[in-house]
Amino acid sequence: MSEQTSILILDDEPIVSKRLRPSLEKKGYEVETFTASADALKRVRERQFDIVVTDLKMEGVDGMQFLTEVKSLYPDTEVIVITGFATMATAKESFNKGVFDFLAKPFKLGEIAEVIAKAEAKIKKS
Repeated sequence: MSEQTSILILDDEPIVSKRLRPSLEKKGYEVETFTASADALKRVRERQFDIVVTDLKMEGVDGMQFLTEVKSLYPDTEVIVITGFATMATAKESFNKGVFDFLAKPFKLGEIAEVIAKAEAKIKKS
């Protein structure tokens, strides 16, 4: 098994992946990005990722459905939700579904890098 932490990023705004991918790859992560939830869903059915970063509001399969599917397939995968529509209700629902953390957009690259590092530390411990 590879020691490199794998991350899947799903966000329907291409700019999010464009900004995140290079910064995370520089930190040594293996990163795959998707802008369509159907494609990301197909990919997680093919392989497990250590960390999944997903938006909530998207066309087709929304982030809640996506994270529910990821957690049912791979309970150990840490899911981080990023959303421009952060409410207490969506945050609560996310945590009830086993989300590791919840970030409201716009966020700084440093903020998400920190959350990803914490999720990675948790994975490495288990």
